Amino acid sequence: MLRILPLLLFSLLFLTGCGPRLRPFTQDLYAEQQWDEADLRRIQFYLSEDVVLQRELRSGSSRIRNGSVQVINGREVEQVVFRRNTPGVFTFSPKDQRVAISFEDDDDNYLIFGPNPKNGNRYSLLASDWTRNSGTVNYAGREWRVSSDDAYASLLIPLKRIRDEDTRGRVVRGRRL
Repeated sequence: MLRILPLLLFSLLFLTGCGPRLRPFTQDLYAEQQWDEADLRRIQFYLSEDVVLQRELRSGSSRIRNGSVQVINGREVEQVVFRRNTPGVFTFSPKDQRVAISFEDDDDNYLIFGPNPKNGNRYSLLASDWTRNSGTVNYAGREWRVSSDDAYASLLIPLKRIRDEDTRGRVVRGRRL
């Protein structure tokens, strides 16, 4: 058993090292790479944090599509939950420095992200009418409330940095008698 433990530990470290390294999608990276919409369509995006959308259901409007219904303080609330590391794809750019990312098969279901100076210019979730506790986002043609904690949920991309340096060299094979 003691001989197997180091092997299992090595295997675990090896497998975790082989996965994609996710890096924040920032305005600096976007500008540096000069990506256009065609390039953005080929990038796999991921969420950095959980995001929970909520909307209160009115009587007679309890039709559920993408989420679940919960009763909170006596009110029926529909939720759509996006878990951390949920993969998404670029659908369009509504305006400069904004990207619409869809995490579902329907391109009409998307969230808008843009650079947030308070979050290191990472492309973070954008909402209108931010208050101390929440903001409003449009998703699937409806208005949803999102917690102010989700304001720092940002986009991640698999990024493999390659040195831009021009390195010249050779491999010495050694010398034998």
